[in-house]
Formats: sequence, C-alpha cells, structure tokens
Amino acid sequence: MTEALDRRGFLKLSAALAAGSAAGFSCIEVARAAPVAVPTVDTLSLRVLIDSAHDQFLKPATVQGVLHQPPGNGRGADYRKVLHNQWGLSLFAESKAGEEARTILLDFGYSPEALLNNIEILKVDPTKIDALIVSHGHHDHYGGLTGFLDKYRDALSPELKLYAGGEDNFCHRLSPSGVQGQFTDFGQLDRRELTARRIATVLCEAPTVVAGHAFTTGQIKRTSAERILPNTFVERGIKDGLGCDASHYSPAELQGKIIPDEHVHEHATCFNVRGKGLVVISSCGHVGIVNSVRQAQAVSGIEKVHAIVGGFHLGPAPKEYLTEVVGEIGRLKPDVVIPMHCSGLNFALEAQRQMPENVIVPTTGSRLTFGA
Repeated sequence: MTEALDRRGFLKLSAALAAGSAAGFSCIEVARAAPVAVPTVDTLSLRVLIDSAHDQFLKPATVQGVLHQPPGNGRGADYRKVLHNQWGLSLFAESKAGEEARTILLDFGYSPEALLNNIEILKVDPTKIDALIVSHGHHDHYGGLTGFLDKYRDALSPELKLYAGGEDNFCHRLSPSGVQGQFTDFGQLDRRELTARRIATVLCEAPTVVAGHAFTTGQIKRTSAERILPNTFVERGIKDGLGCDASHYSPAELQGKIIPDEHVHEHATCFNVRGKGLVVISSCGHVGIVNSVRQAQAVSGIEKVHAIVGGFHLGPAPKEYLTEVVGEIGRLKPDVVIPMHCSGLNFALEAQRQMPENVIVPTTGSRLTFGA
C-alpha cells in the first residue's frame, strides 16, 4: 500500500487512518500508490441518469464513431411519471471486454428521489452494479447515494465498494451567502452512513483500477493555465464523527478555518476503449478539464483521446478564459467532446464554434456508446 509513498505521505496516511478508526470509520481502504496496469474494454455505454435538462426533440446521431441515443419523451409506463432533471450528475457505465461485463455507477445526483425515479423510467438494472465512484465532495454528486443504498443495498454485492478521490471528498462544504464572511451549509458526505449500509470506502489518491475495466486518475496535477473558478468553501476537520481528518493536510493547507475550495482530491474516471483511445469522464472538472485529461494520459501512457465527457465547470467562465480553455481542449485532439452538468451553455456554444464536427450535447436519459 505504501511502497511508492514518501515519508511525509506515509506519515500523513498513517495519521489519517488512525483518526478515521478513532472516529468509527472502520470501512476504509487506501489504494496502492504504485503504477497501475490500465485495462482495455471493447465497448462502453454511458447512460445519463441525471443531468440538468431533458430535451425530448433530440434525434439519434453518430458523431466521430460515438452513438448518441436520446431518451425520447422520457415518460414511464405511467404517463404521469417523467424523467427528473436537477443540478447534479449521475452516470450508469456499462462496459464489456470480451465476454466480461462490468457496471459502475458514477455519482448520484442531488437527491435520491430523482435518481430512483430515473432508474425506474430508464429501466437500468442497479443490481448489476460492480462498483460505486464519487468524483468529489459536492452534494449535487453524492446527494442521492444513501437513498439509493436504502432501496437497493440488499440486492447489491456484499463486497460493493465506494471509490472516492481521497480524504478531501468528506470535508464540510459551505456556500457563500452573498454577505462577506457569511456562509450557508452545503453538507458533507457522511462515512457513518456508508458504514451503516455496509459500504467500504477506497481512498484513491493514487490511480486505481475499478472493477477491472475502469481506472481513476488519482490526484490531478495542475499543469495547464486553468484555474479553479468560484465555487464552494471548505472546512477541514472532524466534528461529531463528521468531516475529513485534518491531520491529512499540511500546515499550509490548513491556514484559516474556512477556506476557498481547491478540490484537492477530485478525480476523473477513465476507460481505454480498444482501437479508439481514452474516454475521460470529469464529473465537474473544478481542477481543470485539460489537467484531468493530461493526468489520464500520464497515468495510462496513452496519448489518444477518444472522448472528453461530463461536467467541466466552465459555466461561470469569462469569455476570454473560456475561449482559451476550449482551444486547449482542441489541441488534445479528442474525437468528441460531450459537455454535461456544469459545463455551461457558453461552453457548448464555444466548443461547437471551435470544433463543429466533434461536439455532442446529451440530455438526461441519453445513452452514449463508444467502441464496436
């Protein structure tokens, strides 16, 4: 587990595990800090369980070999039930490598009501899920998790694990209130609730293979000109069994009680599709979508980018900055760019302007298929 950690990292990790145990977090694992053998899949299907909008007039299309199948009117068998849209994201990923199939649920939307409703309407089978992944510590990405587990836990594998980017995913988040120095609560992912539902958590600060088909980037290096745009603030420490272990951070990282959120342990989920290249899924991309893709390339040793998918958090971007980032994305030469969630209409329009043959704009309920 620690063979590639330096001494400081090992001491921080040991302190974090000790504090976690003392706080009652018995179901914690830490991914090995060692090179990973990146798996290859033949096909990948992403079903958008939750996004911010549903457009029933979208038509099926194939763009650069990627098939986009919209959900149509999005109604259930009972016409009074329809797909729910909300600020958040949840993706149902199904992959195949030969005869081997795997299913991963990536993020869980803002509320269990929307997630459970859309699972029913879209007729996906949650009992097939082999792993859960949470991208980062924002409620609109984990809010539906415990409600999902309350309904389906007994039908899922007893060995089911949640892969989180690291300790930071469990920190307390706050939103600016509009009044200087005052904040409103934005919640925190509660490991006590996960333990009560028999879910072990794997902290993936290092790149990690998930369910034998996907891999995570680990902590994302910040090498591009991208910057973190305004979002939440964060409070580190454990109170009443909730929060993140403050000993896991250096003194410089702990200056000030409530500080701007740097999303230290946000991670991306990736697949290597045979003959196509990398599919990089950044659920929010606070640390930069270009940074996320570069990290996936470095981890895998694969340069070819087939698709960049998910939330890129460029909705609040100034025009000049947005134009620059889209240009950087173009220089990565992806076959397709598929913006969702917090990417913003401004991003979709600018991406279509700069890469008119390479953009797919999906909707809640869309199915995206990569590979043969």
